[in-house]
Amino acid sequence: MSEKIKAGLEIHQQLDSHKLFCDCPSVLRNDEPDFEVSRKLHAVAGEAGAVDIAVKYEAEKDREFIYQGYDTTCLIELDEAPPYLINQEALEIGLHVALLLNCEIIPITQIMRKTVIDGSNTSGFQRTVLIARNGQIETSFGKVRIENISLEEDAARIVGEKNGKKIFRLDRLGIPLIEIGTAPDIKSAEEAKQVALHIGDVLRSCRVKRGIGTIRQDVNVSIEGHPRVEIKGFQDVKMFVPVIEKEIKRQKKNIQSKKDLKSEVRNALPNGETEFLRPVPGASRMYPETDLPLLKISRKIVDEAKKTLPELRTEIRKKLKKKGLNEEQIKILLKHDKLFEFENLLKIINEPKFIYQILVEIPKEVIRHEGKGEISADIIEGIAEAVLKNRINRADVKHVMTEIVRGKSFEDAIKIKKIDLGEIEAEISKIVKEKPGLSIGAYMGLIMSKFKGKVSGSEANAILRKLIK
Repeated sequence: MSEKIKAGLEIHQQLDSHKLFCDCPSVLRNDEPDFEVSRKLHAVAGEAGAVDIAVKYEAEKDREFIYQGYDTTCLIELDEAPPYLINQEALEIGLHVALLLNCEIIPITQIMRKTVIDGSNTSGFQRTVLIARNGQIETSFGKVRIENISLEEDAARIVGEKNGKKIFRLDRLGIPLIEIGTAPDIKSAEEAKQVALHIGDVLRSCRVKRGIGTIRQDVNVSIEGHPRVEIKGFQDVKMFVPVIEKEIKRQKKNIQSKKDLKSEVRNALPNGETEFLRPVPGASRMYPETDLPLLKISRKIVDEAKKTLPELRTEIRKKLKKKGLNEEQIKILLKHDKLFEFENLLKIINEPKFIYQILVEIPKEVIRHEGKGEISADIIEGIAEAVLKNRINRADVKHVMTEIVRGKSFEDAIKIKKIDLGEIEAEISKIVKEKPGLSIGAYMGLIMSKFKGKVSGSEANAILRKLIK
């Protein structure tokens, strides 16, 4: 689009560790809750002494909320006990992200409370702490600054409504989130998409949760003469372009109609359009967390984070491509978090394509055929070592995995009794005579099924071709 825009992104991603200010597990549950409590939340003035406009908007609804909890729910999540010190594991992951985005780490920082009374937090506020700022990334359109990186608590999840009251579940409340905010340097919908993909690649290089609902992306966008609009609800990066382009058209119409324009928060709809949610909140909803000390991120903590800094997935892809894997194989390794196992197996047998077969392709085929079971990383490592030491042939791997899935121990599965090749040739000859005219592949399937690892694929193939010729 030719319309000049100003835009920035806010990305929230769940981290893969226990909760941010307590020791409860970051696990979502689908079983029936153990208890319910009911609460009303009230507006609180921010640090400057004023109540935020977005908080006023929610307070006027005067609603009551129901919260469901489990045996894994603690008093901190119920706002009945003070928080623990910040989760150091989550802090390290946050520092990894900040370093990969070229940010400055803030050595001393204040944990804040952000007033939220829409029911998504039992306390009426969300804890958040700024840990880094002044970063940047490069795109094909130019440089985009990273203004801030914060750690904060995720909200409770809404699961329904009863007697006009919204029902929230406390299993998600307090899961560590990293919030990444860019400067309003983005000048087009395509650039917004590119920035989101780049930040997403950085996040997936670190220890973050995967799947639907673990990442939430917001876009702040405006055209000249129109106040900033914050759009929430992006689950799919493919929607960035249609949503932003439709929002630009909507803002142009607003200007042409000479409406009384105000900043607002809107929700992205599946068709690319947006709907009003609430006014844009301001700084008035923030005030210091009085139950926790200042967060000090020492040089020692930063140095330790640098030692464990993960490699960017873009760099990993390049290395795997050089090792001979194709794009689809690389995608599967990264998607299913098999990289660590892949690298370990390469130390046993430095043949990337064979390692990929025994790590991904053969186990998948065996499990699909058997309709059950799993093959652990330890078993696969043991099979690789057995191949290296000539205890089994490469052609035996599928048979060994099948026997393990059927319940045999590893040691029993690799005890493959070889039979005389003359006897095998007679049996193969019999198969060919009984079923004439089949393809080589069809014959091989019958042969390997009959002998179940007692003959290698190469040996059977050589005999078969000789008989058919």
